Amino acid sequence: MNVAPRMARLGTESAFEVLARARALERQGHEIIHLEIGEPDFDTPAHIKDAAKRALDAGATHYGPSAGLPELREAIARHISGTRAIPVSPDEVVVTPGAKPIMFFTIMALAGHGDEVIYPNPGFPIYESVINFVGAVPVPIPLREENGFGFDLGVFERSVSPRTKLIVINSPENPTGGVLEHAQLERIAAIAAERRIPVLTDEIYRDFLYEGAFESITAMPGLRDLTILLDGFSKSFAMTGWRLGYGVMPRDLAEHVTRLIVNSNSCTASFVQLAGIAALEGDQTPVTRMVAEFKRRRDVFVDGLNQLPGVKCVKPRGAFYAFPNITGTGRSSSEVADRLMNEAGVAALSGAAFGAHGEGYLRFSYANSEANLAKALTRMRPVFESLTR
Repeated sequence: MNVAPRMARLGTESAFEVLARARALERQGHEIIHLEIGEPDFDTPAHIKDAAKRALDAGATHYGPSAGLPELREAIARHISGTRAIPVSPDEVVVTPGAKPIMFFTIMALAGHGDEVIYPNPGFPIYESVINFVGAVPVPIPLREENGFGFDLGVFERSVSPRTKLIVINSPENPTGGVLEHAQLERIAAIAAERRIPVLTDEIYRDFLYEGAFESITAMPGLRDLTILLDGFSKSFAMTGWRLGYGVMPRDLAEHVTRLIVNSNSCTASFVQLAGIAALEGDQTPVTRMVAEFKRRRDVFVDGLNQLPGVKCVKPRGAFYAFPNITGTGRSSSEVADRLMNEAGVAALSGAAFGAHGEGYLRFSYANSEANLAKALTRMRPVFESLTR
């Protein structure tokens, strides 16, 4: 079967490829410590599951509005108004099965052949994948260790052109755990407002901020009608398998994104959306406890990484990833990741899987038990010792 040429431009998310390899080794009898997948290892809180069960029993198993159930859109509008300090109305909210469709639909709606899209590198690989898929030109902005993995503002300012149709930012960031500082957000916002360039702000890790206060670019002057805010339930509420996300955007763009939903998945499961209301408006104690546990794991794991030969790791301020510099080994990221998998039974991702500027790094998800994190550090030591001899 001959597929369309555009399929060759569509990338993938390497975490799932590495997971498949790890599962294959497990089927052969190997024990693998999974530090590759960005998924909380906590269960969905009971009150959210109970809400879904009640919704199923009440018959919430049919089609709903493509943009989302009115009651969930209202809850999201209240939540965003309260957490980002901006006024939001329900007709600016679009609910999707997971947050990825907001990336896909936003880029599809705003960028076409030859247009330019600015995005972070290293960054979530789906940004670049979709930019390429729609025929636009990816314009990566390096995130450098020496400035806390924030935007290189000099490169950013030189990269903005009359062809720039969208700026993508992510803070706290995957894979680095970096957080954009106020001055960086302020400069990005000023240029976007001056040039009237929309900004897609990926805030899926907002709750996973360990130092300082979260700041959203949506509240910056001139950005209210230019931002598309992406968020969801997968990370904060340990609901990865539920597939529930949303975007908050100007009304006219919301209408276009809703038509894309009509043409793709029709709507998001109604009983899942009703569970989402319980997540936003119910007990937040499980979220607080989970984030506190992730902070504790971060401290333990990053300290352990810095004891390994050839490794140095800055302490991430957000998300739940460690992004250690392994240039001290003199080996490529992919080679080190492969050796850790095959020799130590530790599944990690090559930093290069997140873009060219990720070479020389690895990404570990510390969404695993402290016992397994300690075991992974012990297993990895002989590998790094052999790499640095």
